[in-house]
Amino acid sequence: MDHGTHHADHDHDHGGRRAPDGHAGHRKGGATWGTAAKATLHCLTGCAIGEILGMVIGTALMWGNVQTMALAIALAFVFGYSFTLFAVRRAGLDFRAALKVALAADTVSIAVMELVDNGIIALTPGAMDAHLSDALFWTALLGGFAVAFVITTPVNKWMIGRGKGHAVVHAYH
Repeated sequence: MDHGTHHADHDHDHGGRRAPDGHAGHRKGGATWGTAAKATLHCLTGCAIGEILGMVIGTALMWGNVQTMALAIALAFVFGYSFTLFAVRRAGLDFRAALKVALAADTVSIAVMELVDNGIIALTPGAMDAHLSDALFWTALLGGFAVAFVITTPVNKWMIGRGKGHAVVHAYH
């Protein structure tokens, strides 16, 4: 029997290594929009928690816009990575290996999301000076998340389809 072609048309190819069952949406060369949306939502959840926390802390402490935004972005990365880190640690990876997976899986997604979201906040007139009690503060922040989701989903679809980004995590689910 020729084992070289045994799995040739199997849906679970991750760039030469076999993926766990149920991950056909992550095969090299294509990914479903549903898979990309789930990965983006996963990333958005961590980013939103970190970003909102950073904005609330910076605004409550009456920090300047630059310091508040820097804290919000830093916390978005911390929380975004931590969701993946904890998931792959539960799958049995040691901390160092889990950190490498989290960095590989989420860096581009978080970066795109933060660039878009913070760009919208920065470009929305008055949003950077709005207070926590102002509707403009929350409208710009949440609107930025919505636009970031729409823009980041195709990026994640492209990356997952090539076995990169969030596709790296699914080998450990």
